Order: sequence, then C-alpha cells, then structure tokens
Amino acid sequence: MAHRQPILLIDSPSLYFRAYFGIPESAAKTGDGQPVNAVRGFLDMLAQLVRTRRPDRMICALDRDWRPAWRVELLPSYKAHRVAPEGGEVVPDTLSPQVPMILEVLDALGIPAVGADGYEADDVLGTLAVTQPGPVEVVSGDRDLFQLVDDAHPVRLLYVGRGVAKLDDCDDAAVRTRYGVPADRYADFAALRGDPSDGLPGVAGVGEKTAARLIDRYGGLDGILAALDDPRSGFAPGLRAKLDAARDYLAVAPKVVRVATDVPLPELDPALPTSPADPDRLLELAQRWNLAGSCRRLVDALAGDRS
Repeated sequence: MAHRQPILLIDSPSLYFRAYFGIPESAAKTGDGQPVNAVRGFLDMLAQLVRTRRPDRMICALDRDWRPAWRVELLPSYKAHRVAPEGGEVVPDTLSPQVPMILEVLDALGIPAVGADGYEADDVLGTLAVTQPGPVEVVSGDRDLFQLVDDAHPVRLLYVGRGVAKLDDCDDAAVRTRYGVPADRYADFAALRGDPSDGLPGVAGVGEKTAARLIDRYGGLDGILAALDDPRSGFAPGLRAKLDAARDYLAVAPKVVRVATDVPLPELDPALPTSPADPDRLLELAQRWNLAGSCRRLVDALAGDRS
C-alpha cells in the first residue's frame, strides 16, 4: 500500500536519554517527588515530531538487549565500558523507573512500542525501515543509523544531534556531504574510523578522512582487504601496515556495526491514532505523574490535520 505521508520510526532510547539529560529533574516531578523529566521530554518530542513531520504512522523501537551476545562474541570490547559492576547497562538511577512510565503512556495513547529479544532498538528500526511501506523517517541521535538511509525506498534519517527542534533531515546526498561516503557504505566507514562510545577501536591512525578516501578508492572493506594483498594497489607503506595489523578486527567489526534487518517482530498496526486508545487511563496516568501538559500537547498534535 502506497502512502503519501511518512511513517515515523522512533529510536526510543535515543530520545528518552536525550530528554533525561536535557530537562532538569527539578523541573519535572510527580507530587511525591519522583522525577519524570525523561517522560515529559519524550512526550514533548513526539508531539513536535507529529506536528512538524505530519506522519500517518508511528512505531517506537525499544532495546530488549542493549548489548546482544552475538555482537559481543564477535567483538568483546563492544560497549564493554558501559557495563555496570553488577551487570547490565550503566543507566542513571532516576531514569530507569521512567521507561515503564513512557511505555504505559504510549499504550494508553495507542502508539505501538516494540522490541525483540537479542536485539537492540537499532535492529528493530532497521527491520521496520525495510519492511514498512515508505516513505520512512527514522528519528535518532545514533550515527550508526545513517546506514539505513535509502533514497529508493525511500528512507531518511531525522538526526537529532542538535535536538528535535533542529533536526538534520538526511538523504543519501546529506550522508555523502557529512562523511564522504554513500549511506550503504557507512557501516564499513564506521568500522574503519571506530567509535569509542560503542567500544569500536577502529584502525589505528585511520580517521574519518582517510576512511572515506579508502572507501571511495576501493569501494568498501572487501575491496580494501583484497587490495592489501596486491602489491600494486598503491597503499602507502605505513597505511598498509596499519590495515594489515587490523585484519582480525576488520573481519568482524562490520558485522557488529551493521544493523540487522531481519528481526522477528509481531504484527503491528502502525496507524497513528487521532485520539487516545484509552482516554480514561491516559487521564489517570497524566494526573498521577504530573504529565497533564505533555499529554495534552501530544493528544492535540495527534488530533491535528495531517492531510
């Protein structure tokens, strides 16, 4: 079924972490003093996205497994620095209780939220991006999702690096301008460059410009590695040595960086509601958690003209 309006695929952890750190706890609490800054900020972000992007569908993706074992098996350093001493991800104590609140409000609104065991929200987004009818707009502050951009489907990344109010609306040309590589080579580029925030060491001495130049010349990691074995390929001796020393890493890193697009997901109805699915429950949650303003703004946005 063709759509004129986009589906918004929301990277929920990306947005609620941003909301948590963007709004002081002192500015958003329940009557008994429980912080709700992440909930309030997340709902306000959704309201603004609905008003400005005018979608007809929306799905919120969740992290069921923020550090999947299959990725760690390939690259043990993957997110290792973010593991709490007692296990699990390092998450602020006052953020964790707010995630179930967000899910309750979404359920009362009738906006689907979905995750999958053994996969990150990125993988859920990747699967939805290729299976949902376009146009698709993925909303995230995660650079790895530039790889999902696909002008043919079409899939765009609404990058929230500067906040929802200053979205970077990225197609393939925008990815090329930003990084010097096409979107379908972003995973290879990221593996070469590395990403300390995810525990990806990259290739020593290879930064963004060198990584982009190598991909432009050799087409991708497969071409780069094949050229390493060709003495006529024109590598500078120092660069050849660095890439050769990183062969084992480069054999697995792209598989870690690449977003899965075959995650088993339940049947979903992504149609954006024009009114809350359970208005009485939404009102009760809004009153209990001091979210009346944010809930009203999102309900008003959902009820607006999206033609």
